[in-house]
Amino acid sequence: MEGVSNNSYIDSMKWKKDEGAKYADPDEQQKLQQEDFFKLLTEQLNMQDPSKPVENDQMIAQMTSFTMAEGITGLSERFDQFAEDMTSNQALQASTMVGRKVLVPTDQANLEEGAGVSGMIATPQTAQNVKINIKDSSGAVVKTLNLGDMPEGTKEFEWDGTTTTGEQAPAGNYTFSVNATVGGQTEELPLQMHARVQSVSTGGERGVVLNLKGLGGIRLSDVSEIS
Repeated sequence: MEGVSNNSYIDSMKWKKDEGAKYADPDEQQKLQQEDFFKLLTEQLNMQDPSKPVENDQMIAQMTSFTMAEGITGLSERFDQFAEDMTSNQALQASTMVGRKVLVPTDQANLEEGAGVSGMIATPQTAQNVKINIKDSSGAVVKTLNLGDMPEGTKEFEWDGTTTTGEQAPAGNYTFSVNATVGGQTEELPLQMHARVQSVSTGGERGVVLNLKGLGGIRLSDVSEIS
C-alpha cells in the first residue's frame, strides 16, 4: 500500500476491537478480521498523499485479495467439516461389520476353537506344486496343504484346523506361507487371510480402523473383501 503507515492504528484494531469482549483464546485478540482490512483500506484512503492517490487497479487488487482470503478460509472450514462427516459415515458403515469376516493382506490367521480358517493365494502366472505351510506360535509346522498346480490369478483355500496327525489344533494365531514353482524357480506367493472383526475404532492418522480378533487393527481401506 502507498501512503503513510500507521502502526498505532493497526495495534488499536488488534487490542481494542471490542472493549470488554471476552475471547476463549487470547490469540484471537491479535487476529485481523475482514472488517479490519476494510478499515485499513479506508484509513489508507484518508491518509494518502493527494498528489499521488491510489489508482483504481490497486484498489481493486486489494479488495480482490481480501475477498479471496475470505473465500479460501471459508472453503477450508467447509472441507474440514466434509472430511469429518466422511469419517463419521465410514465409522457408521464399518460398525455394521462387527462380527463378520474380512479378507486382509496378512500371513497370519486366528484359529477359533472347533473352527477352521480360510484365505486366498495370488500368482501372476501358472504355478506348479503349490504348498501352504502352517506354523504355530513357536514356529513349528503343524500341517502342510498340497494344492497341486494353479493357473494365473487367485485361488481360495481352507484349513480345517487339524494337524498332520489328524488332531484338532489348539485355538490361537498361526502363520501361513505359500511356496510354488513359477517359471522354473521356487517362489513364495502372496496371500490374504480371512479374519473376524471384533470392534471399530475412529480418530487418529489411520482413520477408521477395524480391530481383528487376535490380529490387532487394520485400516478399513486395506480390506479386500467382506464375508
